[in-house]
Order: sequence, then structure tokens, then C-alpha cells
Amino acid sequence: MTISSSLNAGVTGLSVNASKLATISDNIANSATFGYKRATADFQSLVMEQTRGSYSAGGVRVTTGRAVDERSTLVTTTNATDLAIGGRGMLPVTPMSALNQANGTLPLQMTTTGSFRPDENGVLRSDSGLALMGWPANRDGTIPAFPRDTAVGLQPVRIDSAKLEGDATTAISLGVNIPAIDTLPGATGTPRSLSVEYFGNLGQSQNLDVTFTPTLPALPTDPATNTWTMEIRDDAQGGALIGAFTVEFDDSRAAGGMIAAVTDLGTGTYDATTGEVTVAAQSGDILIDIGMPLEEGPLTQLSDTFAPLAVTKDGSPVGILAGLEVDQNGNLSAIYDTGYTKRLYQIPVVDVRNLNGLEALSNQTYQVSPDSGDFYLWDAGAGPVGDMVAFSREESAVDVASELTQLIQTQRAYNSNAKIIQTVDEMLQETTNIKR
Repeated sequence: MTISSSLNAGVTGLSVNASKLATISDNIANSATFGYKRATADFQSLVMEQTRGSYSAGGVRVTTGRAVDERSTLVTTTNATDLAIGGRGMLPVTPMSALNQANGTLPLQMTTTGSFRPDENGVLRSDSGLALMGWPANRDGTIPAFPRDTAVGLQPVRIDSAKLEGDATTAISLGVNIPAIDTLPGATGTPRSLSVEYFGNLGQSQNLDVTFTPTLPALPTDPATNTWTMEIRDDAQGGALIGAFTVEFDDSRAAGGMIAAVTDLGTGTYDATTGEVTVAAQSGDILIDIGMPLEEGPLTQLSDTFAPLAVTKDGSPVGILAGLEVDQNGNLSAIYDTGYTKRLYQIPVVDVRNLNGLEALSNQTYQVSPDSGDFYLWDAGAGPVGDMVAFSREESAVDVASELTQLIQTQRAYNSNAKIIQTVDEMLQETTNIKR
């Protein structure tokens, strides 16, 4: 009967508006929850097969979901591992409960923001029990080539705050000026020397002794030779000679003071394409930059002053962990009190084709579903995903004013549907009274 369809339509109206009220309640309750995505309720009409001369009400049905693709404002915090994404994409996380019983790949979940701090085991985790996931770096700080369409390779990020760390020296820039007058006729020929510190594989301080010996003209009437013998000795090997080179400088107007040519003397090698000499120190090979021929370089011969102007090196002594930093590309690095910075992990950004198709879980986390499509792990800032932002949290995506407006509309709609049921009840009562 048409009147019965009206009753059914009113009942469905009560049901869908109750669902709408539930989503509004969740949204308002989570208006201050970091990373919360607004719950949605969409209504679709139901149309019944009609007969000529009458109309049957079909009613309405509701589909609920999450507006995961809606972004909210980022707010600044004081914790270096408070993370958010400045655009599309999510952080990879896994439940802490899965760490103790994992027998293979950990379950991959996603969240748009999180406040992570090391626990008693060094795992970076949130208060809600989510462990941050990342790709571990090699010993030298490089990231291996992991697959991007699977969670294989992702590991919980662990920080060992009690571990000492050193960095062996592998490169030195020899920014030194040696005096041009030392190669003139009548010069004393006294060698010029300096000591350059480097750090060994165990973090110990060692020294390279570098000596520049001028080549004097054969005759008092000959011009300056502009040529030196450079010798490098390693204190860690008892002063053994590890590098010997002849260095000739240019004296033209265009390139005066620059290196003209370098000749190997059988110990150590010189690469003219990089301007570096390679010497075998006690800790391994060290590259020493002196400059390329006829190019501006660190080693010069000018005037009458011997001046170590800018002798720089990499490496550091042993230090303890002083802090963490996460850059915009998702590289998580440890900062030691000696100033040494070492990359420990790379945190990828997870993306799927349909963000709103993700299955919502507790604690503002999501997992892949058939509606979302498969996930892909991007480098932060690459492809369609945004940069990673440290010292930040993403606020709730709920607009309370809008939710309160919808609350009023939903209440009115619920009351109206209840009125339909009341009216149908009165009409059915009138039909019953006809028989009396």
C-alpha cells in the first residue's frame, strides 16, 4: 500500500538521520584530536517500482566514510620528532603490539601526523602505541634500494641514545698559501711545514705532517722556479712517508699563483680531474684537495707569507647522542655532541590512489582496502606527496561551526521524519475507525 510505503520511508529517514547524528557527534568530540579526519554521511534516495495511478515511497539510505584527503593546519611544537606531511601522503606506522609477536613483515598502517618519542627500548613511538617505520641506513649513511610497493624493508625506528659514535676522516682540503719568494735565487730553501689533524677509525686523533720544500734556481741569475716538493707523513705510522709530489705553480698574469702541474713521486697519487691527492693513512685512504691545474684551488703560491688559511676536514672524534633531526626529505639523523651528524633512517611517505577509500582504524590510523588501491612508498617531496615537516602536528580537520549547523539540520530532519510516522499512524487509526 502507498500509505505503508510512507511509513517505511519515514522509518528509513529516522535511521539515516541517526547515522548522520553519529558522524556529527564523532566529529565534534574529535575537534581537538590531532590528525582526525572528518566522518561523512551521504544520503541516496531509494526509488520503488511504480504503478500507474499510484506512488510508492522508497525512502533513503546512507553511506558513511572519511574525508581523508582533506588537509588541516599544521601547528608548531618543540619536539623534533613531531611529524606531519606538508601535502598529500601519510607516515608509515605499525602497532607496538605487533613488535613482540612479529614473525615476518609487520602490518603497515598509516597516519597523517604523530608525536614520536623513544621508549625504554629506543623505539620511536607515540603515546597511542604506534611505532614509526623507516628504511635503515647503511653504516656510511646511505640508504639501500628497497622495494617501493611493499612494506618489506621497513623497520621500526630505533634510537640508541647510549651508543658512542665517531666518524673517520676521509677528506681534507689543504687551504694553504706558500710564499713565492722562497723559490727565488738566494732564498734559504728552508722547508715550510704544518700539522693537519685527522680522526682514525676508532675516533682517535692523529696527525699528518705536511712539508713543502722549495726548489731553488741552479744559478743566481736564473728566474724563480715556482716549484716545490710536497711530502706527507703519518704520525700514526711512525712518521712513514705516505705522499710525495712535485708541485709547480703558474706565474702568468692570468693564472698567477695557481697550480700549473703536479707530478707523483712514487708515493700517493694525484688526480688532475678532481685536484685531489690520495694517501694511505693508518685508517685508510684519505683524499686531500690541493686544486686542479690552472683553476682556483685551496693550495696557492703568492707573495711572501706562509699561511694555512682554510685547512678543513670531515670526520669527528667519538661523541654521544645530543639530539635528532628529520629533514624535509624524510631523512632522520642523529646529532652528536661533537657536531657529527649521521643519517640513521629514511622515512618514506605512503600514498594510495583513493585516500578516501582507506579503512579507518583507531588512533587516526588507516590501512589499505580494496577501495583505496595499492600503496606506494615515495621519498618525501617527490612525486605527488608533500614534504615531511618536523616540529609539527596536523590539527583536526573538523570545522565545529559547520558541524553545529549540520546538527540543527539533522535534528529538524529527524523531527520531520518522526512527524511522518505520527501522521501515518493517525491515518491508519482513521481507517480503523471507518469499520466502527
